[in-house]
Formats: sequence, C-alpha cells, structure tokens
Amino acid sequence: MTYRFKQAHIGFSIALLATLAACTITPPPSALETPKPAAAVAGATLDQYKVRVAQHIFEHNPSLVLKGTPQAMLRSLVVVAYTVDRNGRVIRSSVYRTNGDDEAEATALASLRRASPLPAPPTRLLDGNGHLDLFEGWLFNDNGQFQLRSAHSPQATTID
Repeated sequence: MTYRFKQAHIGFSIALLATLAACTITPPPSALETPKPAAAVAGATLDQYKVRVAQHIFEHNPSLVLKGTPQAMLRSLVVVAYTVDRNGRVIRSSVYRTNGDDEAEATALASLRRASPLPAPPTRLLDGNGHLDLFEGWLFNDNGQFQLRSAHSPQATTID
C-alpha cells in the first residue's frame, strides 16, 4: 500500500470508531408498566403520564380490555384526540383517525368518558389555559375488546 492510501485508511478507521463510540443503544420501555402513585405522576414525562392514563382507562372498562396478545390483523385502530384540564377532567374528545368502524369509534369515546376524570396531569405539561391535548390509539380485536397504544402487549405476528 502507498503511504497516502495507508494514511487515508487509518483516518477513515479512526472516524468510524469515533462515530461508533458515540452511538448508544436504548432498550425499549416495558409495554405494560406498573401503576405509579399520584405523587409520582406529578413529575412524570408525557409518555409516563399517557401510560398511567391508559391504565386508568383499563381499570374503568375491565370487560372491554383485551388481555394478552392483540391479533395480527386488527379489526380497527381508532385514534382519539382529547383534552384534559388540570384536574384530569376530559373536556373535549373526538375521533381523529379511523377506518370507519362506527362501533369501535363509539366504544373508544365511551371508554374515555367512563374513565373521566383521569389522573391529574403534571403541571409542567399544561398549556397556558391549564389544559393538556393528547392523542391515543385504541387497538381493537375482532371481538370488540381493545388495548391502548400507550400500554399494549406486543401484537401477534401470524394470522391464525
């Protein structure tokens, strides 16, 4: 090898090693976290708060909650946009995205209403009006039971 080629090869190797050393691998969070006490919710991140809200919705809709693995081809995915006030009361909710499954849409909105008031959001997440705007996805199996995107089990990979 020529001196110039060796020098370029060494420079490239050093740059590659420096790039790889700067990389970090972050494992994914647990799909279903354990409930947190109210004091812990006050300092929660948005994702942690959404998990707590999902658990609260599950607690208030036990017969509708899918236990176990969601099927590979879901019946429906309903995304709901909703706003909570500083006390966790749902003050607005609407279907944001859907596949047109009216029954699933109605179930998603009704399950959110039944769970209101939700846990109070951390103050630092509130806007100037004391509100927090959120989106959540309801994942429906063919039997009409659901899990929420923020706290769901891994979906099946094969169609049975």
